[in-house]
Amino acid sequence: MLEMIDVHVNYSMKGQTVKALDGVSLAIESGDFLAVVGPSGSGKSTFLQSLGGMLSPAKGRVRMDGTSLYDLSADHRAAMRKKHVGFVFQTFNLLPYLTAKQNVQVPLLLNGEAPDKQAEKAVELLDKVGLMDRLNHKPSELSSGQQQRVALARMLANNPRVVFADEPTGTLDPETGSQVIGFLKELNSEGRTIVMVTHNPKAADQASRCIRLVEGRITDA
Repeated sequence: MLEMIDVHVNYSMKGQTVKALDGVSLAIESGDFLAVVGPSGSGKSTFLQSLGGMLSPAKGRVRMDGTSLYDLSADHRAAMRKKHVGFVFQTFNLLPYLTAKQNVQVPLLLNGEAPDKQAEKAVELLDKVGLMDRLNHKPSELSSGQQQRVALARMLANNPRVVFADEPTGTLDPETGSQVIGFLKELNSEGRTIVMVTHNPKAADQASRCIRLVEGRITDA
């Protein structure tokens, strides 16, 4: 389970304090698929970063399976993310000088996997996302949709239980975006928890639950 308990996150902008999250409390059960919607600047990405252990709140608690993330040291929190959490972003963050296969191997390399196991797992994951014919293509040789699928395969390398997706269809055409949402639904059907920030109403409709953030507060749950 993921929990936010009275979470406040503030930013300083031009000498003024901006409340990015203003007393957010929410429980997300394991295996849930939650969509987070709202206007630009409403705190959606801040919500995702705080929930994912990447942005410490000024006040409140964030818990993963009962563990208070921000009571952990930065190193322990990073280790917990590495073990349990995967991130997908609107910008794919692929290394431009590596092939699709090599990009997927990066987290496996960092995890100390043997080279032959890295290659085997990368091929398996790229096959899962339908890119067996693009193993040796670099990002510049792939479409936006293909790059996002490489990013999804890389995210799965450490077999995360929780997937945070920040506008995963934001730069994609409708058909390709639908394929990516279908893939997230497949991951959810395998028992993974999905938390997705999106501007896309059709994408949000595919989630099992949807909340709306406005000015850092949940208005619908």
